[in-house]
This record gives sequence, structure tokens and C-alpha cells, in this order.
Amino acid sequence: MNVPLWVWIATLTVTVAFLLVDVVFIARRPHRPSMGECARHLAFFISAAVLFGVGVGVFSGWNYGKEFYAGWLTEYSLSIDNLFVFIIIMAKFRVPERFQQTALMVGIIIALILRGIFIGVGAALINQFAWVFYIFGVFLIYTAIELAKEGMGQGEDEDFKENAFLAFVERRFPATQSWDHGTKLIGLENGKKLMTPMLIVILALGSTDLMFALDSIPAIFGLTREPFLVLTANIFALMGLRQLYFLIGGLLKRLVYLSLGLSVLLGFIGVKLILHALHENTLPFLNGGQGLHVPVIGIEASLIAIVAILGVTTIASLIKSRSVQRAELD
Repeated sequence: MNVPLWVWIATLTVTVAFLLVDVVFIARRPHRPSMGECARHLAFFISAAVLFGVGVGVFSGWNYGKEFYAGWLTEYSLSIDNLFVFIIIMAKFRVPERFQQTALMVGIIIALILRGIFIGVGAALINQFAWVFYIFGVFLIYTAIELAKEGMGQGEDEDFKENAFLAFVERRFPATQSWDHGTKLIGLENGKKLMTPMLIVILALGSTDLMFALDSIPAIFGLTREPFLVLTANIFALMGLRQLYFLIGGLLKRLVYLSLGLSVLLGFIGVKLILHALHENTLPFLNGGQGLHVPVIGIEASLIAIVAILGVTTIASLIKSRSVQRAELD
């Protein structure tokens, strides 16, 4: 896929412009967005993603268009899983509703920057070392198993546990627990500069998403090797995440089989990556450095599998939730 430099520049410029408008708007009027506001913004970003995929298909070929849709749907579904942790973080730090949008906005900006770095590193590794697909594949299968355990109630509890980075920051730098400073990152109390809860929450959101990126970036590279598609799929998945948080935050609890569905999805992509690695094998100790004759999963089959897995997961979750609600009412 030949992407001109001006297309890269235009894509990044439009993304930064949208983020700046959001930052200025939210900074002027911190508030909890209405359902109508969230629905309009979310519909816009989803429509933009669909139209972008059509544009990719028209100008670069529909195979690339399918790769974008497969990557976008995968990143979006994994981002929805992130929302569970975001809700827990907001509750743990008792973030006032009017400030939650600001925290999410800054957290998403950090996530975009970090994922951009991850994508660059991942693309460089793939171009230089084809065997990295083995590592990606094994890691995704391992992650799938862990998610399956979580979905069956055998994993760790849902309480948010501070990562090493956040724990270090809180130990090293003094902080205040008061939300009187609003959205400021540094507050002044008794003549001392202190970190505010907003800064801690933003660091928690950003560092948590970094952990999720360890799963999502290898997953999307299993669907497309085009850095431009990987980046844009991540942009469209994250841009509507803030609105999705407020729009369906309460409904997320009804997706009881989400972890199981995502485990099947990651496991599928992991197997796809390993089959691809075997087909393109360059490891000298395996078949003399020659590719093996193994079946390769095409993008059409991948896209169908992704839609089917997510569809079955959603429908089964809603049926289960409805049956539980009925049982509680009886």
C-alpha cells in the first residue's frame, strides 16, 4: 500500500485538530455530556470510520479496505473492554462526573501518542525480523487464555490495582486528595506544590491503556501489515471511546461474555499469526529456513470471523443478562 506523505500529514493534522477542539471545548465547560451529545459524537466517529474504510477500498483496493475494517472492529472491541477498567479507576479515585470527560480526553491523547510509538516499533520489527510474528502469536494466545479464565471467574478480581509506574509516582511526589483544584494538574496548598487527583487519574488511565496496547497492537498487526491502516484503525477506535464511556457505561455490565468473546478473538488472531509465520518461515532451525505448507487465513475469513465472534458474544450476553434480570424479578 503506497501512502503519499501528504496523506500521512493530512491524517495526523485532522486528528490533532479534532483533539484540540475537544480540549478547548471541555476546558471551557467541564460537564457530564448528555446522552444526545454522546450519541451524536459517537455516530459521527463511527460514520467517519465507515466512510474512511470505503475511501481506502476505492483508492487503494478493497483488500486493504477489508483489512482496515477488520483492524478497526478488533481495536474497537478491545477498547470497549478497556472501559471496564476506566470505570473502576473513576470510582476508585472518586472523580466528580463533571471532571470525568476531561480525564478521559487527556488519557486518550496520551494513549494515541503511546500507541503511535508502539506502532512504529512494531512495524520496524516486522520489516526487519519476520519471526516476530511467532512471538506476537504466542503472546496473543497466552492473553486469550488469561481472558478466558477471567471470563469464567477464575482470573483476578475486578479491583483496580495500581501498576508499578503509578505506585512509584505516588510515593515519589506529594499529592493532595482534594478535588478543589478541579482539572488542574498541580495545586498549591500551604505554599507547597502538590499533584492533584486529576493528574493521578490521567496517569492511571494512560498507563493502563499502555498495558492494553501490548495486546491490541500485536492483534491488529495480525490483520494488516500496513502501518497507516494500523494507525488509523487505532485513531478511530479511540476517538469515540470517551462518548462510549458515558453512553453505555451502565450497559457494559450486561456484556457478561465480553471477556470470553475477546479471548476467542485474540486466540483466533494468535493462531492466524503463527500460521502466517510458519508459511513465511525464515528460522534456519525450522524446515531449513523455508516456509511450511500450512493453511493461511485470508482477510475475508478474518473479517467474517471477527463479525461472527463479536455478534455471538453480544447476543449471548444480552440473552444471559435478560434471563438473570427475569430470575431476580421472580
